[in-house]
Amino acid sequence: MTATLGTTSTTKTPDLGPAVELVSKEEGHRQPLAPEFVSAEDFSPLEVAYDFGRVRREDIESGPNNIWRYKKLLPVPSNVEEIPNTEPGATRLVQADRLAKALGVKKVWVKDDTGNPTHSFKDRVVAVALAAAREFGFDVLACPSTGNLANAVAAAAARAGWRSVVLIPKTLERAKILTTAVYDGDLIAVDGNYDDVNRLATQLAAEQESWAFVNVNVRPYYSEGSKTLAFEVAEQLGWRLPSQIVVPIASGSQLTKVDKGFREFGQLGLVDETPYKVFGAQATGCSPVSAAFRAGHDVVQPVKPDTIARSLAIGNPADGPYVLDVVNRTGGAIEDVTDEEVVEGIRLLARTEGIFTETAGGVTVATAKKLIEAGKLNPDEEIVLLITGDGLKTLDAVEDKVGPKATVSASADAVREALGI
Repeated sequence: MTATLGTTSTTKTPDLGPAVELVSKEEGHRQPLAPEFVSAEDFSPLEVAYDFGRVRREDIESGPNNIWRYKKLLPVPSNVEEIPNTEPGATRLVQADRLAKALGVKKVWVKDDTGNPTHSFKDRVVAVALAAAREFGFDVLACPSTGNLANAVAAAAARAGWRSVVLIPKTLERAKILTTAVYDGDLIAVDGNYDDVNRLATQLAAEQESWAFVNVNVRPYYSEGSKTLAFEVAEQLGWRLPSQIVVPIASGSQLTKVDKGFREFGQLGLVDETPYKVFGAQATGCSPVSAAFRAGHDVVQPVKPDTIARSLAIGNPADGPYVLDVVNRTGGAIEDVTDEEVVEGIRLLARTEGIFTETAGGVTVATAKKLIEAGKLNPDEEIVLLITGDGLKTLDAVEDKVGPKATVSASADAVREALGI
């Protein structure tokens, strides 16, 4: 299916910086830049192709302290930083020595994307999508979402002065519903799971010419925002690539774009093209990509999600086959973990590094632990973990697992007794 916008997309020639055309992922068919997401030639996803020219480290270092320092590597206007936006990115890379010790490895880095404006990496991809959507003449920002994207779209639209239309499964975590609704856009709860919501969004994207569904009709541009995670990691490591990185899998787009970001930095000479391995993390209750990897398949069979990691609960991941390609090419692996392991992953990161992650981050930490124990992650080489969302969004995952150690009267004696001192 190819979604087009009719007259909306032809009002002007878009300024999308170094982006020059779209190319199909399967057979490499090329076509002009447009709000389309599937090739009419081979029916595979479209992605952005570039003419970067020369990009130097000093060009990046002199840029703003957000993702727009990488604008010469993104499909965004040349003046993107001048237009009101949420200015995501520049999140911290934490040297997690206590976590490394707990995992029995030499060095762990945590890329903590909870510091973004709506506390997840989705602010990155939405900012890029909005910038491209504006160039194509849209005026409504929309999405189907498992939660974090809903927050990011509603906030970005509010900042830009746009209307937002957000579709979510009605069973979404209460915190994510509230942190979307607060921006006062059009939030619609749907009786179904994410895959049902996504099908509905695809239908609406073809009908509503002024609506930019960030992860549907402008998906090629939206997905490029995930490259900025790779760019920041490499820059924060002193302009070098990590040897191992663990990435959570929902649609699979983030993992493939992290790989693309590393490759682009290498091709441009911004870093040495050293080898790296990419590892994928899923929850067992929604692990179609992990199952395909384990079975040695190159296709992914859809599943019905059943996991507390709702932000990763996409049973038919669009980029699943391409995740398999990346992981196999780099020599990595994909693993999945139970809901109980997810909760322990959340608690392990919190008690060792003081970082409270949502369930997706619990999946990442727990999967890394499992991969280390299985000998698939090398304990003598550094490991980067992508922590993509804040634990305050998924309090229900831990609410019956943590709490006060004791409830006592207001006296020092009672406190000492409770503490055993």
